[in-house]
Amino acid sequence: MHNDAIKVVCLGDSITWGFPYGPEYSWVKMLADVLKGEVINQGINGNTTSDMLARFNRAVINAKPTHVIIMGGANDVICQESFEQIVFNIQSMTEKALENGIKVIMGTPPPIDEPEPERRLKRIREWIINHARMKHLAIIDFAAAFFDSSGNIRLEYLLADGAHPSSKGYQALFAQIDLKIFI
Repeated sequence: MHNDAIKVVCLGDSITWGFPYGPEYSWVKMLADVLKGEVINQGINGNTTSDMLARFNRAVINAKPTHVIIMGGANDVICQESFEQIVFNIQSMTEKALENGIKVIMGTPPPIDEPEPERRLKRIREWIINHARMKHLAIIDFAAAFFDSSGNIRLEYLLADGAHPSSKGYQALFAQIDLKIFI
């Protein structure tokens, strides 16, 4: 595939959108600045994976992309959504994309600096990584950038709310992307 034929939809929540700074400061914009092709930010603040699934046809399929990056789950955890529902939503989005000839790239959501939501989010990240490997899908382990070598959350990468990336955090998210996954 010739590089300028690449069209990527980035589907997610506020961490995809770029909250609180705005889309022009998001990891999606950083990707658009270096990737030859089109990159579309379909992050919506507050979205759960159920919301993402509900708008998948409109936001992703209708755009006719070559690739989709799917990253969600943090809002689900905050809203007490079941693990099974989150898994179902992500699997459904993956299947819809693959049925439409779209290459799926799974993104792991960054941590939440609160023990119980983070415990649940960690389980989702582990499932995402295993699911991607099982389905031979590309992975961007966004979350990995947010932990130091001892497994502690790098708080300088999070805002005071403990959930949204700081400007350094958005740069760290972008740094996790290996551009070879778009070839």
